[in-house]
Amino acid sequence: MTLRIEIKEAPLEADYQAILAPLSEYNQAQTGLAGAEKFAILIKDETGNTQGGLHAKIFGQWLFVELLVVPEIARGQGMGSKLMSMAQTLAREKGCQGIWLDTFSFQAPDFYLRLGFSVFGELKDYPIAGHNRFFMQKRFDMHRSA
Repeated sequence: MTLRIEIKEAPLEADYQAILAPLSEYNQAQTGLAGAEKFAILIKDETGNTQGGLHAKIFGQWLFVELLVVPEIARGQGMGSKLMSMAQTLAREKGCQGIWLDTFSFQAPDFYLRLGFSVFGELKDYPIAGHNRFFMQKRFDMHRSA
């Protein structure tokens, strides 16, 4: 077999899946873990349209919060804390040892710190100079209350 390297500026979903498949297979062989369990907690308006919420996945013993959005009209009313509390309850029920996420300096790092998260990594000047990306975790063995 002859291999070559090619740059594709607009990759298709099939390209992503072709790269992901052997990586997932290798990871499963190393860990015994088959894949992530996804879930969402949705914020709906009176007509049933989704206005925000939390999207996460559990892989192994960790819940990863991929997205958390509270509509502007509901900010400051405890809805974000409620979503995170619900996710934490679900994570504990599923046997997770903690939750991790990432957020930008212009988003909500202080919110997560108030919820008991700690920073375990920081990428400075991302996505642009003057802003940072924070990687945060909350381990349940260190935080007993929900």
